[in-house]
Amino acid sequence: MEETQIRWSDYMLYRMKERGYEAATIEEIIRHSAERYTDTDSGRTVIVGRHHELLVLIPIETDGSTIVPITVHATTRQQIRFRLQSEYESSTNDVF
Repeated sequence: MEETQIRWSDYMLYRMKERGYEAATIEEIIRHSAERYTDTDSGRTVIVGRHHELLVLIPIETDGSTIVPITVHATTRQQIRFRLQSEYESSTNDVF
């Protein structure tokens, strides 16, 4: 079985540094977090995990056995629920 590779873009490295995230911790989240969802707006997989005390969200793209993290930012459970809510749920809730 081929090991999953992570390809870090310059943009992702910049964002991690700018926001004070440690690459090793972000890599650990990407490799081992069981909390993965599909973002209804972008269609991308997003990985959720803890960076010390912060809950972070990492949108990714995959290319075979390579994961390409797009960005990383702090989030809340409420933001995750909103971002992952289906279009059906949104339209149903708008009616009420």
